[in-house]
Amino acid sequence: MTDTQSPTKSGFSAAERAAMKQRAKELKLQQSREESTQAVLDRIAELAEADRVLAERIHAIITEAAPQLTPRTWYGFPAYANAEGKIVVFFKDAAKFKDRYATLGFETSAQLDDGEVWPVAFAITALSPAEEKKIAELVAKAAG
Repeated sequence: MTDTQSPTKSGFSAAERAAMKQRAKELKLQQSREESTQAVLDRIAELAEADRVLAERIHAIITEAAPQLTPRTWYGFPAYANAEGKIVVFFKDAAKFKDRYATLGFETSAQLDDGEVWPVAFAITALSPAEEKKIAELVAKAAG
């Protein structure tokens, strides 16, 4: 484990503590849609190249498939909220916690229910037109 991944006596790694501090900061901000969208774009621009390429494409897919969702940061991640302000979908870059893949995740407000069991997160290493189509369909369904 690296220093950013090693738990401290609080039980959280430095990266996890930083994400929680980012979330506390986000909760204090009252942003317009334009400001929150810019915050997401700024966050995407800060990502390592491989993650940035994926995040830019994911952002375009989500904003096209579900324009009713509001882009905003969530624990420092690009995320997209419904009209009630609940996160529906988020993008977690691989570099944040030194993972081997980025993650596209859906929160409980996502309307993806399919029987008794359904996936709520997907590993992403690259995007082809087929994956982009699948993501657009999932996001549209999740957004309602």
